[in-house]
Amino acid sequence: MPPNLRNLLAAGLALASLVPAAASPILTVRPMFPQDNVWNVAIDTLPVDASSAAYVTTIGAAKPMHADFGTVYNGAPNGIPFVVVPGSQPGVAVSFDYADESDPGPYPVPPDAPIEGGPSSTGDRHVLVVDRDGGKLYELFAAYPNPDGSWHAGSGAIFDLNGDALRPAGWTSADAAGLPILPGLVRYEEVVAGEIPHALRFTAPQTRNAYVWPARHKASSLTGANYPPMGQRFRLKASVDIASFGPNVQRILRALKKYGMFLADNGSSWYLSGAPDPRWDDDELHQLGRLTGSDFEAVDESALMADPNSGRTSTVSPARVATEVQVLEFRRDESDYFLSVDRDEIAALDSGRIAGWARTGETFLAYAADSVLQPNMSPVCRFFGRTDGGQHSHFFSAYADECAAVAAWLPDQWVLESSNVFIVALPDAGDGTCEAGTVPVYRLYSNDRGEVEHRYTTSRAIQSQMIAAGWLAEGAGPGAVAMCAPAP
Repeated sequence: MPPNLRNLLAAGLALASLVPAAASPILTVRPMFPQDNVWNVAIDTLPVDASSAAYVTTIGAAKPMHADFGTVYNGAPNGIPFVVVPGSQPGVAVSFDYADESDPGPYPVPPDAPIEGGPSSTGDRHVLVVDRDGGKLYELFAAYPNPDGSWHAGSGAIFDLNGDALRPAGWTSADAAGLPILPGLVRYEEVVAGEIPHALRFTAPQTRNAYVWPARHKASSLTGANYPPMGQRFRLKASVDIASFGPNVQRILRALKKYGMFLADNGSSWYLSGAPDPRWDDDELHQLGRLTGSDFEAVDESALMADPNSGRTSTVSPARVATEVQVLEFRRDESDYFLSVDRDEIAALDSGRIAGWARTGETFLAYAADSVLQPNMSPVCRFFGRTDGGQHSHFFSAYADECAAVAAWLPDQWVLESSNVFIVALPDAGDGTCEAGTVPVYRLYSNDRGEVEHRYTTSRAIQSQMIAAGWLAEGAGPGAVAMCAPAP
């Protein structure tokens, strides 16, 4: 989250005070791995694998999908937990059963790090730690704390979230496939923000004595061609109708159609992995059981591989030329501002069908929501402030972590209307400068009437006028830049 963009969340409260007890932490490393990494590339248009039908039959065409995560199960948080730590978190020694295939560390594991299944678990006991400042992911399998502060684990792996490096060929990780675990988890804050922008992770009872890119490890003695290899990617068929599912499940299913899921471990059929969170609705998650193996198909993603030792893809989905759209500003009273690019919505505002609004004459450009994201581009989310929650305005943000935080922590005050109304570029996080060909968009904040209000403008003069009227500037750098719009 950029500097000075915390007023909406806090209104005087420290951001950390808003984190619900036992909730999954909001990740500040987002997305995990570069945009063209295989985890983050859509596979909805790739060909079906020639062995798809055999794989689905082996895993179980009639077997239901299952959310292997939720709130609580057997007295412990249900799912694979993780913890986010600062770069100053002290590293501790970790000894391993499979030291020859484990990264030696040290690992910045806090003394109270959550363990999958709880402290007394006899299961996989994964421990996942994100160094938010260093952009590193530390993962342990079968992890047990020692009295002296050190840990013992079956295996461990360290991943650079800013790079594409895979494990050495043939090496395990904290997962049987040699893949990282955290990037493949369904996480509550992403779901409520409106989109899961990456592949997920699942298990199957029987796998082949083989692995395919980007996996690095096999965990079976079976050799039959009907058994799927570790790392095989599957997707939900485009023909599956998801309209009758709950809103959060629909977002999971859209990700399964667009990004799919990697076979990462031996386990129960079609068990989808996620992080525990007390805010999950377990009954809604159980709707995943309405899907069966026959709703899925294996994908041939071999054409994406640029280097067998790297997760970087040889090509991203062909990028359409980013279409520019005009963002129009409307005002309802002296401090209630609204932005729109939607022709039908603009027509309703202009005609009075949505009463009380008038154009201010201010506009700026953005990229259409269906443009393919390029480096440093980000979709803009839109929230509506609930009147019964003390709000009555709209809020826009180009920062995924801010969108996720508002959706997850303030649902009684702000309703997510869209996770992508249009697309902009992001300013430099340090000095707030915009790239060549783009212009700054300034964000201003007011809470004078007890309601949070925002205004967005490319005009320095308007920014100065609003500040003089008591509004606060929010954004990166000395100019308080919130977004970067295409230059007119």
